[in-house]
Amino acid sequence: MTLAVFFGCTFIAFGPAFSLFLFTIARDPLRIIILIAGAFFWLVSLLLSSLIWFIAVKASDPRDESLQKGLLIFGVMFSVLLQEAFRFLYYKLLRKAIEGLVALSEDGCSPISIQQMAYVAGVGFGLMSGAFSMINLLADALGPGTVGIHGDSQLYFLTSAFMTMVLIFLHTFWGILFFHGCENRRWWEIAAVIVMHLAVSGSTFCNPFYVGSLVPSYLLMAIAAVWAYMLSGGSAQNLRRFLLCAQSGASPQPAS
Repeated sequence: MTLAVFFGCTFIAFGPAFSLFLFTIARDPLRIIILIAGAFFWLVSLLLSSLIWFIAVKASDPRDESLQKGLLIFGVMFSVLLQEAFRFLYYKLLRKAIEGLVALSEDGCSPISIQQMAYVAGVGFGLMSGAFSMINLLADALGPGTVGIHGDSQLYFLTSAFMTMVLIFLHTFWGILFFHGCENRRWWEIAAVIVMHLAVSGSTFCNPFYVGSLVPSYLLMAIAAVWAYMLSGGSAQNLRRFLLCAQSGASPQPAS
């Protein structure tokens, strides 16, 4: 049973992201480099925020429960802001990289656009975030032990897997929105990304009332997905053609 939980949660959490990597990133070495660098930037932001939270906890009274809860909330909010700050730094770095690629290219064009960089960087942020969110839970899922044997929710691993999946997708969409806001100086788009990130992270304090965290997170993911799709040049007509699998040319006529 524990093995089934392990593989089931692994495929739920990372299956869609692995498909994105396999079909849209893995064949391009430049995209792989951008993805790894994005994951590194997220990792550095986590390291710094963890260090600040650790110092704050050690300097406070561990017997004061209200203070410790406040420090936990502060740590989560500070981590979100630091992640977005490092997303901005990564945008600046990639902008410089594009200028260098243009200077080195023979035709004066970059081999990758800023929109493609935003997507790949978002996937990198999301994969590293998902790995740190889920890796310890997957290790515990292998057992020994039974989830919920003492009356707790038996959906803990399953809901954690779905939450990890939505966070990976959200980071992907947030990357597109954030880079578009930076590129066109639409600061309200950047602010919207930060607010959504704070809202999703804050909703996890509703756990173990999992509906209070999963439902808002998936609603925000749907909004961010549609928004990112439109900013990337998508349209309702293209989406309708995709869903209906419409062919661009005329269908062949049967022979008489």
